[in-house]
This record gives sequence, structure tokens and C-alpha cells, in this order.
Amino acid sequence: MKYKNSETDKILLKSGEGRIYNCGTMTAVFKADETETACKYSISEWWLQPNSEGPGIHSHDDNDEIFYGIEGITSILVGEEWVDVEKGTFLRIPAKTTHDFANRTNKRCGILNFFIPGGFERNMPSIVKWFEENKNPKTV
Repeated sequence: MKYKNSETDKILLKSGEGRIYNCGTMTAVFKADETETACKYSISEWWLQPNSEGPGIHSHDDNDEIFYGIEGITSILVGEEWVDVEKGTFLRIPAKTTHDFANRTNKRCGILNFFIPGGFERNMPSIVKWFEENKNPKTV
């Protein structure tokens, strides 16, 4: 893993590398965040085990999110509509839009997330703690 503290330095991470956060049946792997990007964006992978829920319905007041399918099929709630994001599918969710995601299949799925502007990763320690204290992860 090669991390630098400057937004002008190269970041090179191989498959599976990054800052890993285990959240029950969901795992987040942060590839770049505010430290490396001057808070312009953060990039992370989100992996869900088969037949499991994601983070729960939420929204972000000031942040757009981009999702890109990297493995399997991830069901993503956008407002009141669920859409399936397969490998190679691009989805933009504007700020203030309620959303969630889940894996409704029997295979692991993964999405790449661009959070614009960055800073979301600051929440990850408290999110991990919540999942540790609530050992019964919900399944779909």
C-alpha cells in the first residue's frame, strides 16, 4: 500500500488494498480520501455479502455520490426507486437524495463510490463501532 499525505503525490493501490472498514456483512475499502485529495473527493469500494443490506436509508446535504458497479448486482435505492447496478453500470445520486443499497442475490457484489466533495471517511470509525455493537446484521 502506498499512501502519501499530499494531493500531488501518486496513489497506487492493488486489488484489496486500502483502508478497510468491516461493517457486518458489508466491507468498505477506502482508496483515496480527504488527506490525499484536499477534501475534493473520496473514493471507496463497498462489498456486500450475498442477501444482505447496506447502510440503511440516508442522504447527504452537500455531497453528490457516484456509484459504479464492479462485481455482481447491487440494488440501489434512489429516492423511492430501486435500480440494479451491474458491473459497468454508472449511477449518479445528487445531494439531498435519499438512498441505500443492498445485495439481493446469492453472490457477493461490489460498487465503487465517488463521494464529492470528500470527507465521508471521517464517519467510518463510528459506523464500524455501530456494526460491532449491533451484531445481528440484517439480511434481505
